[in-house]
Amino acid sequence: MPSRRTLLKGLALAAAASAVPLPAFAQADYVPPLRQMRGMWIASVVNINWPSKPGLSADEQKAEYLAWLDVAVQRKLNSVFVQIRPTADAFWPSSYEPWSQYLTGTQGQDPGYDPLGFAVEETHKRGLAFHAWFNPYRVSMQPDPSKLHPEHPGRKNPDWILPFGGKLYYNPGMPEVRKFCQDAMMDAITRYDIDGLHFDDYFYPTNTTAFDDSAAFAKYGAGFPDLAAWRRNNVDLMVSEMQQRVLQAKPEIAWGISPSGIWRNKGTDPLGSETNGGQSYDNLHADTRGWVKKGWLDYIAPQLYWYIGQPPADYSKLVPWWSDVASGTNTLLWIGQAAYKAGDPAQAAEWQNPAELSRHLTLNRAHPEVGGDIWYNANDVKVDRLASITTTVNDHYQRPALAPVLPRLANGEPPRRPVVAYALRRTGGVEVRLVATGRNEPFQFAIFRFPGEAGQNAFADARNLVAVVPGDRQIRWTDPDGKRGDHYYAVAVDRANRTSKPSNGFRVI
Repeated sequence: MPSRRTLLKGLALAAAASAVPLPAFAQADYVPPLRQMRGMWIASVVNINWPSKPGLSADEQKAEYLAWLDVAVQRKLNSVFVQIRPTADAFWPSSYEPWSQYLTGTQGQDPGYDPLGFAVEETHKRGLAFHAWFNPYRVSMQPDPSKLHPEHPGRKNPDWILPFGGKLYYNPGMPEVRKFCQDAMMDAITRYDIDGLHFDDYFYPTNTTAFDDSAAFAKYGAGFPDLAAWRRNNVDLMVSEMQQRVLQAKPEIAWGISPSGIWRNKGTDPLGSETNGGQSYDNLHADTRGWVKKGWLDYIAPQLYWYIGQPPADYSKLVPWWSDVASGTNTLLWIGQAAYKAGDPAQAAEWQNPAELSRHLTLNRAHPEVGGDIWYNANDVKVDRLASITTTVNDHYQRPALAPVLPRLANGEPPRRPVVAYALRRTGGVEVRLVATGRNEPFQFAIFRFPGEAGQNAFADARNLVAVVPGDRQIRWTDPDGKRGDHYYAVAVDRANRTSKPSNGFRVI
């Protein structure tokens, strides 16, 4: 009899070859994942998502952010990735870089509150993880240094910045620049209760022959065979040093990068993917495959923004390639999904299929290395063109899911098991009261429901998981589908997503 994995691979391959939408995975034998990254990117650069425009009042900005959290909860996500340093600036009171212009319209102007502090606190109130998203080197979306704030580091150190393509960048080849960027980002990491440090895919700008870092290469490039090798080493140093700084300062948070989806094409390198697109190794000087193999990241989230069967870069070929890269490492693999392409009339016909994104997650299921997805961007998750997001949620997110545990944290001390004080029938369902027992209140409670008493392995099956709710010393939660005879149990979940032993069971009478 073929294994479940073989059957799923066959289904995924058949789906890739067919234009017929896949059926929803709502059948009785479908086993949803207990742990799965379900995230979305909330972008701030040029006011893509939040704030929606510069100059909103503090109350208006807060209301907008809370509305984005509503979207995340509605779509059954468990994490948000929020851009808090879009252009060498800050969404918090930083002593390193000025307030972001995307808050008030004027770089350096205090918005009247602490956006990062507010966002972290409110995100956690919803039981969602907050990943702080940084752009490592971009200084400005315009090319004139004189338009930067007078106290901006790029104004004080003009040799640190280089113009390219109508923008300004910090020079990654200067050790003092690399350290400064790390210091600026670690300021947020050490001062705020965040869950992750996240880089996007911008390192060196693309088509970098016109990026004039020749002076830095002359000063620091001795011993490298060429400019490209030196540049790759500079990016490698940024990545490996950030890992060490995270491990030293705040080892409980996740550290990862969402690179462009192609490392190298097989036509260039036999280790590359069966693609014919832009190569991060060559164009951005980002050795994304090497970072995984060397163990420098907790996770990697390649942006696989192509449809299944797309000729230059086929999603169905890139997922197995990245799965093979991550296999046998301690680097988790999450997939960056192009919600922004679904239903966009300017995109190919395949993106007009409401089931295209759902098909991606179906294909992922044939590759156990894939531990979830991050959606770009929040507005497209909200707008839901063609109901493509609704289709995906209905097909794949029927049950709640805990976020993944980092392998290096899996053996840490778990939280104390909670107590189910009661589960009683009320108007509107069964009310369950949970009480924490440890000194620290849990980040979340995961609530399980069974028709009878739970068996030993029942808590590994997400079909029994009915809710993941924000933690507190004690909470009351109502299950609208609960009924007489049901048994309720709970586990406590800490900020590293480790779970306690199950609570006592409580039978509804």
